[in-house]
Formats: sequence, structure tokens, C-alpha cells
Amino acid sequence: MAHNDSDTPKILRQEVNWEDLYFYQKARALYHITFVFVKRFLKPGDRTIDQMVQAARSGKQNIAEGLADGVTSMEMEIKLLNVARSSIKELREDYEDYITSRHLTKWENDHQRYDGMLKYCRTHNDWEDYEPFVKKWGDEEIANIALTLCHMVDKMMTSYQNGLEEQFVTEGGIRERMTAARLGYRTNQKQEIERLRAELSAGREEIERLEAELSAGREEIERLEAELSAGREEIERLKRFIEGMRSQGQPPGGD
Repeated sequence: MAHNDSDTPKILRQEVNWEDLYFYQKARALYHITFVFVKRFLKPGDRTIDQMVQAARSGKQNIAEGLADGVTSMEMEIKLLNVARSSIKELREDYEDYITSRHLTKWENDHQRYDGMLKYCRTHNDWEDYEPFVKKWGDEEIANIALTLCHMVDKMMTSYQNGLEEQFVTEGGIRERMTAARLGYRTNQKQEIERLRAELSAGREEIERLEAELSAGREEIERLEAELSAGREEIERLKRFIEGMRSQGQPPGGD
């Protein structure tokens, strides 16, 4: 039975290409920056090396996994994005601890390089934008760049998650979408049945009209046949009358 698929709610959400999202791109850059940072400035065997690399990797990976899982489960997407944000916050704490413990300067809005750093991080998302510099920047420079990226990723993810939560309230999760899709399919079925019933009713009315016309046609034929039969009888009567007159020697129509 035909039905309109465009009117039926979709069960699966459209997949988001996370590689196009700025906060994923920045998280990816942050991971590679961190990998270079710990190799350059932390001593081998320092447990912080693994902690920082894993936190940076977790932030990047959970964004990708969350958005991939979001096709079927918005709940899982929100959960994994929360994990990603937690990892980024953990990484931010490690960079702040590094700056504090080594008596480095945290670049804030009164620092002479703060505006330039902020502008660069806002307008550059890819690791390739940072790669040429992280091998020659000092630890204070890299740590402040990484901290800025941590703040930006967290802020952008917060905005993205707020949109997801609003969408979840209005659309629900996969169970709600499955129910909506099923109800939509049943509605389409009901509409199709009603349409077919209407067509059947109209067909029956047309058949009745044609049968009425056929019956009227038959009656007309019978009337014409009766007139034809009466005409033939009249002709036969006239023939007999004429023959009778002839046999009496009188012309037909004479006085």
C-alpha cells in the first residue's frame, strides 16, 4: 500500500561531519600541540605526560564518537560530548598547573601578547596552522596557546550542547522518534485507506449511473421496437386492405 514517506518522521538523525566543526578542529590541534609539548618540556617517566596526552586524545575522540553515535542516540551523543568537555577541562588544569608550578606568566587581557594570541586562536583551527610554531615556541607560549584553545573548545561545545538539549526536548530520543515514525506510518496508512474508500465509493456511484443509463437505453430500445412492430402491423393491415379492394375490382382509395 502506497504512502508518503516524506510525511513520516525519520528514525535516524542526519549524521554530522565532525571534521567540519570548529571545536573538533581545535580539539584535534590541541591534541597534537599537547603531544609535542610534553615531549619537549616534561621529563621522561613523568606521569603527567600520559595524563595530558590521554586527556587531549579523549577530548578529540569523544567528540568524534559522540557525533557518530548521535545518528541513533542523542542521549549517547550528549553523554560523550560531556566526557570530551571533562577531558578538555582536565587538560586545562594540567596546563595551568604547569604555568603555576614553574612560575611562568599566564597571559591575561592585560598582557601585551594576549590580543594577538586570542585573534590567532579564534581564526586558526587546524593543527597545520600551529605545527610550524610549536617546535620553536617556548613552554610559556605553548601553554598559553593551549589554555586559550581549551577555553574556546569548551565554550563552543557548550553552545553546541545547548542546541542538542533543545532539540532533544522537542524531538526526543530514538524511542520517541521510532514511536513518531510508527504513528506517522499508521496515519499515512489510514489516509491511504480513506482515499481508496472514497475512490471505491465514487466508482460505485459511476457504475450505478452507467447502469441507470443502460436501463434507460434498453427501455428506449423496447419502445422503438414496439413502435416498429406496430408500424409493421399497420403496413400488413394496409396491404391486406389493398389486396381486398383489388380482388373486388375497386381501386384503392375509391368511393
